[in-house]
Amino acid sequence: MELFIDTADVKEIESAQAMGLLDGVTTNPTLVAKTGRPHREVLEEICELVSGPVSAEVHAVVYDEMMREARELATIAPNIVVKIPLIEEGIRAVRSLSDEGIKTNVTLCFSPLQGMLAAKAGATYISPFVGRLDDIGHDGMALVEQLVDMYERYDFETKVLVASVRSPSHVVEALRLGADVATIPFGVIAKLIHHPLTDAGLARFLEDAKAIPKT
Repeated sequence: MELFIDTADVKEIESAQAMGLLDGVTTNPTLVAKTGRPHREVLEEICELVSGPVSAEVHAVVYDEMMREARELATIAPNIVVKIPLIEEGIRAVRSLSDEGIKTNVTLCFSPLQGMLAAKAGATYISPFVGRLDDIGHDGMALVEQLVDMYERYDFETKVLVASVRSPSHVVEALRLGADVATIPFGVIAKLIHHPLTDAGLARFLEDAKAIPKT
């Protein structure tokens, strides 16, 4: 499973990349707004740092405007993947962009039927928002399971990109269910490596090492 970081903060991307684990980046208007910088400027810098897929979202909700924005975003770098919202105009845009060879990440997926439509339209990635489903009392990872099963059963090429990840347990379940990608906030990435028994074991080893005679 590939690991993407969900951020527009260049420093967070650099830190994740230094661990040698980063396969790609996802952004959205909320994350870019937090930087206080122009959208294109942020994306250009990220694409200079990262060779893997970088998802950049359109702001429009009307087909013609979506297409214009998507084509403009695609000129930033070859690894740009255009994020399109899962609405009727968005599905239409995904079909057209797919025909033009522009990669897409269909975002805000909350049902298997939405996932089916995105895949039939030619989406490169589908982003089920598991944390937001959990927030309203649904099982977000159940949707991931349904999408993985459906895409395998019908040979859809769309990749399942688990989004709205809130905890390491979401990552574990994404791995268990066979998701293609999980996009993870920097704070959650930092938690993946930590375990209290690892910390305790290391402390014991370091303490015992002091008793080893020095030559």
